[in-house]
Amino acid sequence: QVQLVESGGGLVQAGGSLRLSCAASGSILSINRMGWYRQPPGKQRELVASCTSSGTTNFADSVKGRFTISMDNVKNTVSLQMNSLKPEDTGVYWCNADLVFGTRLSSVRSYDIWGQGTQVTVSS
Repeated sequence: QVQLVESGGGLVQAGGSLRLSCAASGSILSINRMGWYRQPPGKQRELVASCTSSGTTNFADSVKGRFTISMDNVKNTVSLQMNSLKPEDTGVYWCNADLVFGTRLSSVRSYDIWGQGTQVTVSS
C-alpha cells in the first residue's frame, strides 16, 4: 500500500557531491518523519540523517556539516544532499519513513517503511 522509491546514488570521487531523493507513494495520510540509513561494507546499518514533518533534523556525527536533509510534506519526498564525500561514506543507502497510511476510517502507523536501497560509492 505504501512504497518508497529512491534515486540518486552512484560513484563519485572523494570531495564530490551527490544528492539522494526518496518519494513516498500510496495511500498515505500523513508522514511524521523520514530519514536515510546506510550500511557500509562489513558494518551494521546506521542512521545518517532524519527530518520530522515539523522540520526537526538529526544527523550522525560523522556527517554533520557535510550533509543536509530536507523534506517536502506536500510531495511526500525527502532529499539528502551529500557534500565533501569521503570514502567512508560508501555504502548502501536506504530511505525510511514513519507514516500513517490507509483510510480515515482505518489507518495504520508504521515505522518500518523502507525503500529498495541505492548504492553510493566514494573513491579515494
